[in-house]
Amino acid sequence: MWLQREIRLKPRARGFHLIDDEILRALPELTDVRVGLLHLWLQHTSASLTVNENADPLVRGDFEAFFRRAVPDDAPYFKHTYEGPDDMTAHIKSSLLGVQLTLPVTAGRLAVGTWQGLYLGEHREHAGSRRVLATLQGQCD
Repeated sequence: MWLQREIRLKPRARGFHLIDDEILRALPELTDVRVGLLHLWLQHTSASLTVNENADPLVRGDFEAFFRRAVPDDAPYFKHTYEGPDDMTAHIKSSLLGVQLTLPVTAGRLAVGTWQGLYLGEHREHAGSRRVLATLQGQCD
């Protein structure tokens, strides 16, 4: 089985946001896959996808605090600021974390660890909805 679908994520504030539920709601066919892979491709250059701890919300705040300090909006050496002071910093954060994930599917579920969740890193202050191209491949029962 092969399936490809564009998923439109709701707009979010700057920061790191768990998106597992939104992704799974858009892919009900995943429950039919016995063994396979789900590839997620974020179609943007100012946001990112990553997997990390999903239980403690402090992790999301710490991620944001780290990236704001590591790649500050007000750095005088950034020239690509046509869309505001977070323009170039958003692109750098997107490149550091990446825009794709490949996740194993086992028995109709994502085979992630107990404390792992899928994150959208929103790196713009005023972003709209984000598009994820999901490609599901696998063997069905």
